[in-house]
Amino acid sequence: MMLFLQTTINGLALGGIYALAAVGFSLVFGVLGIVNLTHGIFVIAGAYGALILFTQFGIDPLIAIVPVAAVMFVVGYLYQRTIIHWAISRASLVASLVVTFGVAMMARNALQLAFGPDIHTITPSYSFSSLTLGDLRIDVVRVVGLAASLFLLIALAVILNKTHFGRAIRATAQQPLAASLCGLNVRNLHGLTFASGAAMAAASGAIIGIVQPFAAASEVAWTLNAFIVVVLGGIGSPAGALVGGLLLGLINAYTAQFIGPALTQAAMFLVLVLMLLVRPNGLLGNAFGETR
Repeated sequence: MMLFLQTTINGLALGGIYALAAVGFSLVFGVLGIVNLTHGIFVIAGAYGALILFTQFGIDPLIAIVPVAAVMFVVGYLYQRTIIHWAISRASLVASLVVTFGVAMMARNALQLAFGPDIHTITPSYSFSSLTLGDLRIDVVRVVGLAASLFLLIALAVILNKTHFGRAIRATAQQPLAASLCGLNVRNLHGLTFASGAAMAAASGAIIGIVQPFAAASEVAWTLNAFIVVVLGGIGSPAGALVGGLLLGLINAYTAQFIGPALTQAAMFLVLVLMLLVRPNGLLGNAFGETR
């Protein structure tokens, strides 16, 4: 029983990070209709940014979230307004798949040239500390990572539901033409939405750096994880990302502990296929699907 509880706690902590890493992918997919295959690049870039700030300036990765997310916000905005917008306007949404795939390959190679193919970790002072509750042992970095992820997810949910900017994004996602007729700058909102997704991905990367090892090649796995989380939880909402992320974290932890670490990917894809067959819109549905 204690082993089951320990595995559940580890799975929930990992799931919170999965949720934060996927919420930007979910938001972009829900608003722009784009499957952003460069999403994992933003996650890993955030991890490398936090690593540089920690090793060169001694800045804690949790504090590094702010500058790293700000830089990726600007990069994401420029990326969407130029490369992605040009691809969509001159071809179709399908062209964005090819473009983002190509950019992801080039960015991954650039990161490997800059930082090497080696696996990196960020080790702040609390990396090896743990909390003990009876026979349960919880790593401090997992608790901190989960708490930071939940805080950022709640902040994003408040922005989307309580601010003018959030209402404008939801209006643009549901009826782009009507939003444009009401005076909203749809192109600019698309850029800001993509930038917000990139910032959230980079923030998750800073947290991932203290919880798990990472390398440039890890970007593929994080893009795939984001896609699975969106399928499980639903499109376009932080709540859907949280549900999907926690579910994926539990699946990963239970499979690794009770079946075998080599079968975690197989279990994730099995659940993905079952969800597509049973409930294609995810557990919480499409947050922007009512009027589409």
